[in-house]
Amino acid sequence: MNKPSKSGKIFGIQPVKEAVLAGKSIDKVLIKKGLQSELFGELFKLLRDRKINFQYVPQEKLNHLSGGNHQGIIAFVSPIEFIEIADIIPYIYEKGEVPFILVLDEISDVRNFGAIARTAECAGVHAIIIPFKGSAAIGADAMKTSAGALSRITICKSNNLPESIKYLKTSGLQILAADEKAEKSYLESDFTIPTALIMGSEETGIQKENLKEADSVIRIPMNGEIQSLNVSVATGILLFEGLNQRKKNKNHILV
Repeated sequence: MNKPSKSGKIFGIQPVKEAVLAGKSIDKVLIKKGLQSELFGELFKLLRDRKINFQYVPQEKLNHLSGGNHQGIIAFVSPIEFIEIADIIPYIYEKGEVPFILVLDEISDVRNFGAIARTAECAGVHAIIIPFKGSAAIGADAMKTSAGALSRITICKSNNLPESIKYLKTSGLQILAADEKAEKSYLESDFTIPTALIMGSEETGIQKENLKEADSVIRIPMNGEIQSLNVSVATGILLFEGLNQRKKNKNHILV
């Protein structure tokens, strides 16, 4: 369902404004600290109204990214188009399939994100949901690490992740949350029913407001002394457990 678009940067207030008005998928906008002008005010209102991620940065960073010709603004165009989660869930059910959704709670490392997307596509995940802020940028590095998976799997951006998780619950999905402190093993979970799996960042884990929405909190049992896995590795283990269960259970296709 994703449509590839040109990836790259857009420099200058008016070009960025035109890109936003044209409906281009903007991943984020960098703004020079202290920038003020009537034209910038118009752009800033557009960014706020359309909930486009923006960040104030020193001029030196903008100079480094552009060679100096930026007028205080650089926008990063996403190489993919984002899909609304409210559109994808009915589409999955209409195809007669059982939803398998991955929710990434502030996975900010680009390589981890790309690797997870690659694994998710291989495991038959229908869509990945990421938050509006705090997620890795979907640029050239993420696309490369994903080995093209980001062009094949549906990505949904959420302005309110807890509300998106609640929407999944009301749509009939069980919510599984991975947490190394959980008592329940992932092997005790049934992935053959409509499922959304939440994975948190290695630094902070799953946010409390998202964790409390989980129907079940699960962990991966380990014997080593480290007792923790890289998030992309942990995600792979859980997703392929889901794939294996669904392959063994012919009822993973609705009839």
